[in-house]
Amino acid sequence: MKKQITLYLFILIGLASYAQKPHVLNLTNFDNKKIHFGFSLGMNVQDYRLESWSPIGANPEFVEKDFTNPEGGQVTMVDTVRTDIATTVPGLTVAVVINLRLGEYFDLRFLPGLSFGERRLTFTKNGEYLPVYDIYAGTTDLEVVSVKSTYLDFPLMVKYKSSRLNNQRPYIIGGFAYRLDISKSGEEDLVQLKKGGLYLEAGVGLDSYLRFFRFSTELKVSLGLNNLIGDTPIEQRQYYSQSIKSISSHIFTLSFHFE
Repeated sequence: MKKQITLYLFILIGLASYAQKPHVLNLTNFDNKKIHFGFSLGMNVQDYRLESWSPIGANPEFVEKDFTNPEGGQVTMVDTVRTDIATTVPGLTVAVVINLRLGEYFDLRFLPGLSFGERRLTFTKNGEYLPVYDIYAGTTDLEVVSVKSTYLDFPLMVKYKSSRLNNQRPYIIGGFAYRLDISKSGEEDLVQLKKGGLYLEAGVGLDSYLRFFRFSTELKVSLGLNNLIGDTPIEQRQYYSQSIKSISSHIFTLSFHFE
């Protein structure tokens, strides 16, 4: 993930350097519009920040149970079960851009849209691999748990722009977003999460004024502010979810805006 962010920053720096050369100015009155619209396409990487109970018996809701298939799956009060991200999977983001001009250097932006992504979780018990038993997965011994998400995104951000450099204009953004996960099924998930969450958002970008439209490249990080751990599943083995003390969502997005 660090390599990807570094690559994106080098791209932005390269575009900004290119902007120093003299060019014919495009869309000279574009930034004077009170309101304008567009659309956005992007790639995202979704991550979790996880905190575990140590040991799991520190969770007052945890109760030891005997299972008919105990191989690697028995968990006692003194065991420490940890959840980690096994691998990151690229996702897709699409959105509508609604931009309100606040002044020469400030805009208010609302970008409602959809984000599709996936996280893959793995579990360990006392530092060793813990098999995953999911009654709905069609198998009783999984290496990872796939958590697929489809978010309705409602970000509201303030954009601060520098002075225009020929046909480019660097900017920074900041604000908040509410996301609602609409992908949850009616089945008992191994780890149940709350559907809605509030995020703090910040990023950098570069506006490029082309002949007929403005094209923007933007790198943004979204940090979840609330604990997403939900109700403990009844039918599943409960020690997977009960080992998690808190879980918050982090999303990194590279977007391309067409306005």
